Amino acid sequence: MSASAAPPPDNARPPRPGLRERKKLKTRVAIREATYRLIDEQGYETTTIEQIAAAAEVSPSTVFRYFPTKEDIVLTDGFAPVMEAAVRARPAGEPPLEAVRCALRQAVGTILADQPREFARRGKLMLEIPAVRARMTETMAESSLPLSRAVAERTGREEGDLEVLVFTASVLAALREVTIYWAEHGQKDDLAVLIDDALDTLEGGLTL
Repeated sequence: MSASAAPPPDNARPPRPGLRERKKLKTRVAIREATYRLIDEQGYETTTIEQIAAAAEVSPSTVFRYFPTKEDIVLTDGFAPVMEAAVRARPAGEPPLEAVRCALRQAVGTILADQPREFARRGKLMLEIPAVRARMTETMAESSLPLSRAVAERTGREEGDLEVLVFTASVLAALREVTIYWAEHGQKDDLAVLIDDALDTLEGGLTL
């Protein structure tokens, strides 16, 4: 390493997760990998929590502690905090929809880069399994909270402001429909382009 490329000081590096957090993450990953493996082998409906627990070498109660339902194992992806952080990092004064648009591209890009197979499987299961699609709708309000916080902060509004809630709910609903549309069409379309089109519709409405 050259003298001009000195490593960053320790206080500039993100803190390393503690042992407990690393163990939790390892358990979550093991449960999700076991779930997808079993679904690939025998289908979604016939895969049980007991089978998932055995494959992940944990107890059924541990599975439920990390994921309240089988659908949550498929749907939980860490997207909400990534999206919140991306919105907060956008330049001050940028219009809310543009900030969310750029942040959404970044967050989806991160998920696709880190979990490409899981993202594709999730879209397929949302399309094929009504319970997965219904659970995503049920949890959308909870998923929107981090985004609502970031949008409220940027706009100087309260987190519970009606317009903030409508705005963030609309964005996440658009993302849900884009994901389903993408899956319906064989996941061949450029997801970033589909997201842009969906947000253009939110911004300008339907045109004749």
